[in-house]
Amino acid sequence: MWLFKKKEYSSDEELLKHYKQSGNKELFADLFKKHVSVVYGTCLFYLQDKAEAEDATMQLFERLMLDINNREIDNFNGWLSFVVRNHCISLIRKNKSYQKNIKSYGDFEYEDPTYETEEKIQSVNDDVMLEQMKLSLPKLKEGQRVCLELFYLQNKSYQDIANETKYTLNEIKSYIQNGKRNLKLLLEEQTRLKQKHA
Repeated sequence: MWLFKKKEYSSDEELLKHYKQSGNKELFADLFKKHVSVVYGTCLFYLQDKAEAEDATMQLFERLMLDINNREIDNFNGWLSFVVRNHCISLIRKNKSYQKNIKSYGDFEYEDPTYETEEKIQSVNDDVMLEQMKLSLPKLKEGQRVCLELFYLQNKSYQDIANETKYTLNEIKSYIQNGKRNLKLLLEEQTRLKQKHA
């Protein structure tokens, strides 16, 4: 049976390359299967409904299989997170039944970020963000600043933060997620300016 063992690929990008060359849908299914739990988890975070998150995950599988042939993708993981997030935001905008969730997300970001923005975020790792956090926190909106400070600098849990502030658990999750994104964008911009003037 070893003759029929599936070929193993060194990276998502290599698997994607072979899918594009061969058109073999099983290869794309293997690629998606590697990431499906993260895709579903992201959909669930945004849509707050298991059945809707499952539907969105299947929609993404079908959409990506078509779209991916027209894209040059150097970082599959970063591109996938960008597409999944935008798909969920698009669903929220179109479907009024999701509007009930908007308030609980507080400072939710509804703009569609470009893939270039997503790559900037990916370029700043969490260690760098933590090192520079104190200097950049004052530039964030209040909810993001407060939640990041309590969570990262004072090691408070979500529940502790909820007890100390007026924010709900969903608002806290949103503030921390969006705050991290904005913080990384600030740090990437600072790094770029330093290199420019060096």
